[in-house]
Amino acid sequence: MNNLKAIRIEHGWSQKQLADALNVSQSSISEMESGRTQIDNDKLRKISGLFNVSIDEILGNKILNILPITTKSIPMLGEIAAGEPIYMVKEYNAMFPAENGIKADFCLRVKGNSMINAGIRDGAIVFIKEQPMVENGEIACVSIDDEATLKRVYFHPDHIILQAENPKYAPIIIFPKDNRQIRILGKAISYQDIVR
Repeated sequence: MNNLKAIRIEHGWSQKQLADALNVSQSSISEMESGRTQIDNDKLRKISGLFNVSIDEILGNKILNILPITTKSIPMLGEIAAGEPIYMVKEYNAMFPAENGIKADFCLRVKGNSMINAGIRDGAIVFIKEQPMVENGEIACVSIDDEATLKRVYFHPDHIILQAENPKYAPIIIFPKDNRQIRILGKAISYQDIVR
């Protein structure tokens, strides 16, 4: 109960003043401060009000004024390749919990290590904000024909480069003459490693 003594002294109160405010004897305050007597809940509330401090602070709890982490569920649309493009396995009805600050429309499980130098490992969950275009150099979920991949996207006048973040993987270069259906499904805005 050293905290009670420290709070009392910090506010310039004597044991007698506190005793009078709580309607107890001065020896009762001495016993509370030495830990020989426990402070009941009613007195804790009164002391909290007298010194304008939380009960946690009086009791010496280190975690003060904490806020709970709030989460929401984001649709999990399956796996996406971080390597060679793969057919996106869709897990409809699956949901993944995410911190409320993540403004994603869906998420995907990463398969492969082509984005490892961006911190995105095999098995990670990547959160995607659905949008049809991204800026040069941003990481995006890209559909090529019926397959999907996660890459940095670079637009050039006559071609698009999908760049890995791992030197072991060659960039995917797509020219208009290739006659391939390419579409940006969304921008990667966050990821979460999954401990296995």
